[in-house]
Parts: sequence; structure tokens; C-alpha cells
Amino acid sequence: MKTLRRYLAREIMLATALVMAALLMLFAFFDLVEEIKDLGRGTYFLRHIARQVVLSIPTHVYELFPIAALIGTLFALAQLVANSEYTVMRTAGVSVTRMVLALMSVGLLFAILTFIFGEYLGPAADQAAQRLRSRAITGIVAQEFRSGLWMKDDTSFINVLEVTPDGNLRGVRIYEFDRDAKLRLVSFAKRGSYQGERRWLLEDIVQTTFTDVRTEVSKLPSASWQSVLEPSLLNVLLVKPEKMSAASLYSYAQHLRENRQKTLRYEIAMWSKATYPAAVLTMMILALPFAYFQRRQGGVGAKIFTGIMLGLAFYFLSRLSAHLGLLNEWPPAASALMPTIVFLCIAVTMIWWQERR
Repeated sequence: MKTLRRYLAREIMLATALVMAALLMLFAFFDLVEEIKDLGRGTYFLRHIARQVVLSIPTHVYELFPIAALIGTLFALAQLVANSEYTVMRTAGVSVTRMVLALMSVGLLFAILTFIFGEYLGPAADQAAQRLRSRAITGIVAQEFRSGLWMKDDTSFINVLEVTPDGNLRGVRIYEFDRDAKLRLVSFAKRGSYQGERRWLLEDIVQTTFTDVRTEVSKLPSASWQSVLEPSLLNVLLVKPEKMSAASLYSYAQHLRENRQKTLRYEIAMWSKATYPAAVLTMMILALPFAYFQRRQGGVGAKIFTGIMLGLAFYFLSRLSAHLGLLNEWPPAASALMPTIVFLCIAVTMIWWQERR
């Protein structure tokens, strides 16, 4: 059985690696087409676009691993069926349970790799890509912390505590320095709304002015603020919950809970991150029933097409489940686990049905 397990693992790993490489090249091309539209904006040149595409690869690996594992396992098993090797294995006494265990030994390795890419490599690469893009296009250098989003705009440092879904700002702090790097003005505004042409209307403002001899504090009901910051740029600078690590999501959800703010979106994303590696195992189990179909019932191409359709169905169901959970305020764990459980039930049902035949 050890020899069979090693042989099966080698075939599946090779097929999955080839599928992953093909998918990454396809998505890299899509990224290139998307980024090429901004070529020439600011100092955003081809070398920046190339780096942007490369930095997007770890996130794509994480997102595509279940689909690649499904198609790769389907392809490997289809080849075994086409060469009558699978029939020999079953005739020699290899049960379905043993086949599942053999697949799980490979699947655990894939799940660990998925976790590493999703928890460490992907988020770090995404943040680096966002900083690279914003610095090249607008000259803004930004970083997100628990205290909010921090940006550098010429000689000013800007801190935004929260960005609302409609693109407005809450808790805006602006630290203005002179050319000698001396702090001259600190402004705090409770709210900010975009007026167009890079102009913001700040409300409930408290300004502290620093001079060589004294400090002055003044209050303003509202004021116009000119900045390179735009709502579209904020969407790029702010890290989306789906691209944060599970540890960061947990920490940030705790922070929001302490401040009595809604945490559901971040909790759903956290559970999705924590359970996503299990989807790789589910996809590989789902590939096993297709090995029962002999060559006359569909060639390798038909099975690969089926794998692609199932992979897309899982991807869209995962997104749909997260959105429905957010709209209907379902338990975060249920929203994250539902697609995986549904596909696992489908796989088990198909195996049971085939065994009965």
C-alpha cells in the first residue's frame, strides 16, 4: 500500500502542479491587462506593473489551490482509469476507504501549503503590491494599523480611523509639517465627505497650531481640504478583509468589538481563512467518484471540464455564502463552512451511490 500511496501522490502532485501553473499564467495575464490601463499614470511604468503581477501570485495560489487540487486529482485519476490501473487497484483489494486515505495524505500537504500562502505569503505580498502601486501612481505611501490607515501626502501625514462603505471618512487627523520637518498644524475632524476634484469637506474640526512661542487651539464647524486622496484610492489602500490573515482578522475584530462596532464581516472572513484549507481536502474527495466512470462514459477532457465547472461552482458558492451571511447576519462559522460542507456531502453521496452500483 505504501508503494501505491507514493505512486498516487506523485501523479496527483505532478498534475496539480501543472494545473496550478496554467491557472497562474492565465490569471497573471488578466492582471497584466488590468494594470496596463494605468500605465503612465504618475511614475507607474512597466517595471512596476511586472512587480505588481508577481506580487499577486501568492494570493492567486491561495485562492486557486482547491480548484487546482480538484482538476489535478481528476486528471490523475482519469489517466489511471484510461490505462486500466485504477481497475487493477480495485481488483487487488484496494477499498474506497484506502483510496480516500491515500488522497488525504496528499491533501494534507496541499492544505498546509494553502494555509501558509493564505496566512503569511499572500497578505504580505498584497500589502507590498498596494504600497508599490499607490507610491508610483500618486506618491502616497500608506500603511494600515489598528489605529486606522496612515498615509503620507507631501509634507503631511494623514490618519483615517474609518472609511464608510459610501466612501466618507470618520476620525480624520492631519499632521502638517514645514519643509524643515517641524510640526506646525494638527487638525482633527470627526467626519469628511468627498466633494469632487480631490476636495473634501471636513466637519467638526479642532485645529492645534504650533508656533515658536505658543500653541493655539481653534474649532471650526467645517472646512475644505485639498488632498490627492480620493475614494477610489482609498479602496486600493485599505486592505480588504478577504485578503487579511486570520490572525490579523481576529485581532481587528477584537478591536472593533471593544469599540462596540460591527464585526460580522471580519468574523466571516476570519472563519473563511481558517477553514479554507479544508476545502482542498473536500475537492480531492469530490474527484474520487469520477474514477468510477469508465472511458466510454467520458474521456479525460470531459472530466477536466467537469472539474472546472465544479471548481467555479465552489468559488461562486463561497462568495455567495459570505454575502448572504453578511446580509442575513448568519453565524460566521456557518457562512464560512457551508460551501465546504455542501460539496463534501455531494462527494460522499456520489461515492455511496457508485458503491451501491
